[in-house]
Amino acid sequence: MSAEKFNLFSFTGKMKILHMSWMAFFITFLVWFNHAPLMGSIAASLGLTSSQIKTLLILNVALTIPARIIIGMFTDRFGPRLTYSTLLAVCSIPCFMFAFANSFEQAAIARFLLGFIGAGFVVGIRMVSEWFPAKELGTAEGIYGGWGNFGSAAAAMSLPTLAIVFGGEDGWRYAVGLTGLISLLFSVVYYKNVSDTPKGSTYFKPKNVGAMEVTTKGDFVLLLIMKVPMYATLALLAWKLSPAGVKMLSQEVVYACYAGLVALYVLDFWKTYQVNKNIFVKPVPEIEQYKFKQVAVLNVLYFATFGSELAVVSMLPLFFSEVFELDMVYAGLLASAYAFMNLASRPGGGWISDRFGRKKTLLVLTAGLALGYFGMGQIDGTWPLFLAVAMAMACSFFVQAGEGAVFAAVPLIKRRLTGQIAGMTGAYGNVGAVFYLTVLSLVSYQAFFYVIGATAVLGFIALLLLEEPKGTIAEVGPDGEVTLINVS
Repeated sequence: MSAEKFNLFSFTGKMKILHMSWMAFFITFLVWFNHAPLMGSIAASLGLTSSQIKTLLILNVALTIPARIIIGMFTDRFGPRLTYSTLLAVCSIPCFMFAFANSFEQAAIARFLLGFIGAGFVVGIRMVSEWFPAKELGTAEGIYGGWGNFGSAAAAMSLPTLAIVFGGEDGWRYAVGLTGLISLLFSVVYYKNVSDTPKGSTYFKPKNVGAMEVTTKGDFVLLLIMKVPMYATLALLAWKLSPAGVKMLSQEVVYACYAGLVALYVLDFWKTYQVNKNIFVKPVPEIEQYKFKQVAVLNVLYFATFGSELAVVSMLPLFFSEVFELDMVYAGLLASAYAFMNLASRPGGGWISDRFGRKKTLLVLTAGLALGYFGMGQIDGTWPLFLAVAMAMACSFFVQAGEGAVFAAVPLIKRRLTGQIAGMTGAYGNVGAVFYLTVLSLVSYQAFFYVIGATAVLGFIALLLLEEPKGTIAEVGPDGEVTLINVS
């Protein structure tokens, strides 16, 4: 770990790694959401129907759930430097495909593949954890997550103007294509300017790649249970694309998707058993053990925090527009205050976690999150508009600070598995988003906010099982040497 001072205005040592990594994450979100602010032009250019537009939005997040798991494994195996650089370069290809699409089918395939770039987040979590000591880790991960997350807001602010500057009916194509070019160029910049660990440090890799390692039989069962919601969410997405939903896929194809998901789960079960079968033969030495319940609790919390953020960002402009009878431009501007909070809230959550402890911070923020959403469920047309916006911003502080506090704890569980743990926890954020957006399609706005509040209460109860990281975690190198890493 680098012992240099934490100075945001420095661009050397560990601070250079932090700045390069949040920029990489920023670019992944810029590319991932480059279609959202240009959807009107894209729809007009390709002659898209309303249901086709909704389908593109669904496809854009569909692949991110398995992608975060896969990229987490690649990160732990090959290191964040190579993984992030490769992801940025490879994902520029579907970005260019989308820019040159001439039909709905071409655009749909490109958007589906672009879901992979949404997995970039987990790579930097491992990179930052290699460079920062435990007492600074929450702040560093919060800056990485909060500033990088702002890429979607930057896309909303800049791409419509760029499309106008390029001009003509193809202006949107040049604007989208430019984000792909930025991604391709930065992949080279990132590769040439970072290293996986500070000089002299060991990069610990998992003993097996293909499934997450656990250290007890009970944790093996819990891991298999925690995988089910991810497969269920992908099944839900298939249902949304079925004749019962937006009618993109035939019923036969949807049944084939269901069968494929069942087969994948069986394969996943087998791979997980293969990686962990030794625990059924002899116990793992206590010094090498970790508690998977820590991961499970953080998964549930990220479901409620990031899952609700993605869902609320999607619906808030429409909510303000309908409840207060505003035009969509003004409503969108007011709603952007919710996402804008990310710049300070997420680093703030990490910083508070560093100062006051991981568990205590998460308990306070999760309670605030539940109260915030119950408060938003009370908003109606009789409220003064400024009070409704203030309530949304207060709620978003607890949501995003909670995200920062979750990822302040993730890297302190088991160093060599950090990519996989971050991948699973990150995927649960997307699972939450799909769940909440599905709820929104079935109930009123008020009930939608109450459901999020209720899941936050469940998260609060689950938090009671979390153990405050303290002391050290042990990692065993390839040569058998034991390294103790401080986590408090």
